[in-house]
Amino acid sequence: MAQEKNTVERYTDASDVGTVKIADDVVALIAAFAALEVEGVACVSGGLDMEAVSKGGMRRLGKAVKADVKKEGVKVDMALDLVYGYSIPETCSKVQNRVRAAIENMTGLEVKDVNIRVAGITSNE
Repeated sequence: MAQEKNTVERYTDASDVGTVKIADDVVALIAAFAALEVEGVACVSGGLDMEAVSKGGMRRLGKAVKADVKKEGVKVDMALDLVYGYSIPETCSKVQNRVRAAIENMTGLEVKDVNIRVAGITSNE
């Protein structure tokens, strides 16, 4: 029996050459990578840092980052752990801008919302 993939392909773009489908999980992964690039973000909630996400932490990532891809636009909900000492509003604003830019540049989809829940604060040690 083949293992089922837990992705939803909602966005479809037809052209002269063929069809492009972008799964929600792919957009969630782009959002996670973009958020982790922002200074002051320790990890995606649940202890997922850049290394863990890139090594296949998709199952655990699904609990912390959710992307809803529709024709009207993309909505992203994410839970992050921030580093102690950084301004929460400034860091979250940078994350929202970085996530929006990354998704729009890589997929061509319009991002409607990037909602962040600060799940924890960690020390920089």
